[in-house]
Amino acid sequence: MQINSQMGRVKSEHGSVSCNIGKRPFYKTHPHHQSSLRAKIAGKKPPPFPLSLRRRRSGDETFRVMDLLRSFYTLTQTSALTTDSIIFRLHTKATVVVLMTFTVLVTTRQYVGNPIDCIHTRDIPEDVLNTFCWIHSTFTVVDGNNRIITDLTHYPGVLFTGTRPVKQVRYYQWVAFILFFQAILFYTPRWLWKSWEGGKICALMMDLDVAVCSDIEKKQKKKLMIDYLWENLRFHNWWAYRYYFCEVLALVNVVGQMFLMNKFFDGAFLMFGFDVIAFINTDQEDRIDPMIQIFPRMTKCTFRKYGVSGDEEKHDALCILPLNVVNEKIYVFLWFWFVILSILTLLMVVYRVIIIFSPRMRVYLLRMRYRLVRKEVIDTIVRRSKMGDWFLFYMLGENVDSLIFRDVLQDLAHKLNRHDFHHAPGFKGEIQEA
Repeated sequence: MQINSQMGRVKSEHGSVSCNIGKRPFYKTHPHHQSSLRAKIAGKKPPPFPLSLRRRRSGDETFRVMDLLRSFYTLTQTSALTTDSIIFRLHTKATVVVLMTFTVLVTTRQYVGNPIDCIHTRDIPEDVLNTFCWIHSTFTVVDGNNRIITDLTHYPGVLFTGTRPVKQVRYYQWVAFILFFQAILFYTPRWLWKSWEGGKICALMMDLDVAVCSDIEKKQKKKLMIDYLWENLRFHNWWAYRYYFCEVLALVNVVGQMFLMNKFFDGAFLMFGFDVIAFINTDQEDRIDPMIQIFPRMTKCTFRKYGVSGDEEKHDALCILPLNVVNEKIYVFLWFWFVILSILTLLMVVYRVIIIFSPRMRVYLLRMRYRLVRKEVIDTIVRRSKMGDWFLFYMLGENVDSLIFRDVLQDLAHKLNRHDFHHAPGFKGEIQEA
């Protein structure tokens, strides 16, 4: 009986709580809403949310953004295993990290302040005008060549419109999305190569990247590696060509992104870096900042609404874009970075073509890179193998201990000299082509 009475008392308490919640919603009992209600009754402006609450929300948003950025950085983290060239890693790791950092920098408002601030009248609330001009874009006054009018009588692009042509400034809404899309494009060649490489280098290493292991274990692992190289010699061309394709894809990507950004900025990006260099070398009294042509910091906005009698009222607003101060620095860096990356990648592709068609260059590169290996050993291996095998040897040498790699190549060359490998034609002649 006592238990039943206690259960009944608990049920009645729950019932009273639920009834109270139904009668008095929680949001109306919050202290802030009570003060807001009292302010509305008194005809005063409701007090804003507490500063501590706004700071707490801002801090939570910052932590969420940083967690997202940290999870993406794990995709591009460096490892001890080397399966590609340093220039390829500049594309697929360094550039991706840079672009993602810029994406977070643009989207995190507390880093750069409000994205737009417009001078408003009392008839239009500030938030309404800022939101309208941000969504529907702003504009600048341009000349017949679609360039912002710059002279000493007014701020560039901000003057009486009249019948002059105007240029809409819409891109700033999409900068974060474009930067994120560019990061995905730069990561794509690495994703392809990781799927095509299939962990071959890691499987062949067998922890031989350190020389500190027992002699028996070292001997067994070296034997397994030599057996694989012996059985699969001259069958790695397709594997190597896939990597070369990824390098060519990286070159196409970086050049294509230059034209993509040129289209994004209405044809003003390809020569952007040269204009910045000319601006730096010009006298300070005569020079005009070329970055204003692409990233204006002050623009115009027209807000239309209906008056009391139903006639349309036109409000001319002056808007400041503090976000463009960050955007111009970002794209100046990206212009020079992409140009340098394009030149380096083009040289790398030419280097790969020379390797494919010049077996003697392959011999020279192995000699210069791995000086512990004897000259006759390298000559024998390159003569009896193809270009894909050379690429595999080169990658193994980058990851395996140098002394162990020397022993592997010497044992493999000795085995090739003792056997007429598959009786393949041309082995006893000159160095084989790719």
